[in-house]
Amino acid sequence: MKAMILKGPNTPFEMVELPDPVAGPGEAVARVISCGSGLTIQHVKAGRMPATFPRVIGHEITGEIVEVGAGARGLAVGDAVTAYFYLNCGHCRWCLANLEPLCVNTGGNVGVDCDGGYAEYIKLPAHIFIKLPEGLDYKKHPAEIGVVTDALATPYKVLARARVKPGETVAVFGAGGGLGIHQLMMAKWAGARVIAVDIAADKFAACRKAGADEVVDASTADVVEALLELTGGRGIDVAVDYVSSTSSLEAGARALGRHGRLVTLGGAGRPFQLSALDILLKEQDILGSRYVTRLEILECLDVVARGEVWPLVSEVRPLAQAEALHARVEAGKVIGRAALLVS
Repeated sequence: MKAMILKGPNTPFEMVELPDPVAGPGEAVARVISCGSGLTIQHVKAGRMPATFPRVIGHEITGEIVEVGAGARGLAVGDAVTAYFYLNCGHCRWCLANLEPLCVNTGGNVGVDCDGGYAEYIKLPAHIFIKLPEGLDYKKHPAEIGVVTDALATPYKVLARARVKPGETVAVFGAGGGLGIHQLMMAKWAGARVIAVDIAADKFAACRKAGADEVVDASTADVVEALLELTGGRGIDVAVDYVSSTSSLEAGARALGRHGRLVTLGGAGRPFQLSALDILLKEQDILGSRYVTRLEILECLDVVARGEVWPLVSEVRPLAQAEALHARVEAGKVIGRAALLVS
């Protein structure tokens, strides 16, 4: 099979021929139609996220099962599938409680600790594949369907994690990024008033199109003052921070109103200071949110199948152009998400 391989961190992709994978016991093999090219896997390429090399990266796939190994259940040849990012065990107390991100026996991540979707075929433990629901035209829109598992499902989880209710005000930090712009969509879908916060003013038009009611340019404005002004001094109900720098986290916390919730999702992941008195007197919540559960992916796919939201994929290229596409992802030039067509 053809595959794009990385032989080490911060090295260019190389197109190579690898043996077609064969499903062992409990495994399945899918033909990859498309694979998303998000910032998470760019971190692997750039050496900011540890991985074992050589490696075929990519996890946001749309594919079709071509082989099912002995003992594998729930899949059949021809099934349309995507993949779960975490190599969870499926049987620990956390997996059985539908909290797979907290799996205590995790084997790592697809496309990081095992070969991923930048190849014509992908082999995974069968339970890592997720069957696509009826009503999704994955053959017509493979790139969009593939990125749902991350770009839309992660913001979908945040809505529940932060208990977002219709009429509340949600500020999204890093709103112009691939996840941030989809968080704007999902917050608007949930009936919230949405404020986009970013330093990339050239992405504000796309933020408004995605659902932002107002925008705050963090490169020129005092973010806390701007958010307080936009809320008549009451403060925002929810701050969702995809940057998670010290300054963005502290700004989000200081802009919270009564019963406000701050959610951090990776990014820089820096330490920051909080006012314990504000948290106490205003009964505020500080929350972390990791990757989604399998159930949340299925629920989000159903939302997309019903036509209520649709992922923004602005750049789709053939597999051979992976290097050029990742250069644009690294430079922050992509609006929404990018993807590669594999087969």
